[in-house]
This record gives sequence, C-alpha cells and structure tokens, in this order.
Amino acid sequence: MAAVTARSEPLLWLQLLALGAFPLEALLILLLLAGNDPGPWPGLERVLCWAIGVLAPTLLLWQRPADVWSLLLVQTPLRARRDLQQRLSRLQEQRGLKLGLLTGALLGLPLLWWLDRSAAIASPFALLQNSPRLVALLLAAAVLTVMIWQWQQVLQALWLLCQRAETIAAAEPLPKTSLEQQRLSLGLPLLLPGPLQVAEKPEPASPEPSLPVAIEPEQASEQREGDDLDEQIGG
Repeated sequence: MAAVTARSEPLLWLQLLALGAFPLEALLILLLLAGNDPGPWPGLERVLCWAIGVLAPTLLLWQRPADVWSLLLVQTPLRARRDLQQRLSRLQEQRGLKLGLLTGALLGLPLLWWLDRSAAIASPFALLQNSPRLVALLLAAAVLTVMIWQWQQVLQALWLLCQRAETIAAAEPLPKTSLEQQRLSLGLPLLLPGPLQVAEKPEPASPEPSLPVAIEPEQASEQREGDDLDEQIGG
C-alpha cells in the first residue's frame, strides 16, 4: 500500500506561491501611499491602518484558522474533499502555527511604517495622485489583510508538507461539520485538483540466498575418476 503523504496535494504547493507575491504586495502598498501627504499625526494613522488591515484579521484567524484548501477566491468543495485532505485539516490544530500568525501580525506594523515613510520616493509612480489620505490608507489596509491571510496559509502549507506519513495516517479525519465551524473557508467551490503522482524511492532488493546444487551419484563418481587421473598425470 502506498504511503500517505501531503506532497501529493497540489493546493499545498500552490499556497507557497505567496512567498513570491509578498514583495509585489509591499510594492503595491508603497505606490498606494505615494500619492498623498501624511496628515498631522502620521504615526497614529499608521497604527490605525495596521489595526484595521492586520490586527483585526489576525484575531479572526486566531479563532478560525484559514482553510488550507482555500485560495481566498476559490476553494475545494467540502463534499468533494478526500480523506487525506480531511486528515491534514485535523493537523492544522497546532499552537505553533498560531504563534507564527502572531509573529507575522507584529511584523506588519514596522513594514507598514517603513513603507509609508519611504513612499515619497515613489511619488512619480503613485497609483492615486492627489487622493485623500483616508482612501489610500483603507486600500493599503485591504492589501495587508490579504498578506496576513497568505502568511498563515504559507505557514500551514509548510507545516503540513513536513509531516511524516505515519503522523498523517494516525490523524483522525476532521468531519465536514467541524470544518464549517472551525475553519475560515473563503472563495467559490470550484477547485477539484487531483492528487499528484509522487515518485517513491524503490527499496533495494535483498540478495537471494544461494542454494546448494545437488550432485548426482554418477556425476560424483566421474568427478572422482577425473581427479585421480589428474593426480596420476601430475605424479
């Protein structure tokens, strides 16, 4: 029987694409904030933007983690989920993943602070020229919300891909009713990818023990006569 492995689930690999999207999303925030001047209290504005775009979603994701089978806009339907996917959903219940989510939320504030302070250098390329400061901050908060969602998904995907086959097989499948109540699954139920074919390393074949060859009596006598003849010639 083939080993149960998380590497056969294509959605886990797709979640890792967010690692390449993070720099582009940070650049988008920079260009959004570059088209307006900071108000009289820029520090307060940044904290409020972070609270709306990062802190509030983090509290929600702390209570209901993002469903690992959801790509925000599309997801795998609950009725079509395989037994392996339900077992992996059970393995999302780890305190370390929540601490990783909290770490990402805390890092979001200095990131936003630095981007807003550096936005002036990108003013010629601003996406919102002479726009109200509030509009730019709200759009930046929306991008931050997407980033914190992706951050949790990346952590969960890396965690599940590192799980051993024995751990996955020992986990109980998470019922679909629990999935609806305990996971935040967003997007249209349109994803139905099949499992990947993971090549397994073949085990080395053990050498077969050599069996003694039975010698017939006639062959044994002929062999003795040949040996005697060789001794006479040699003598």
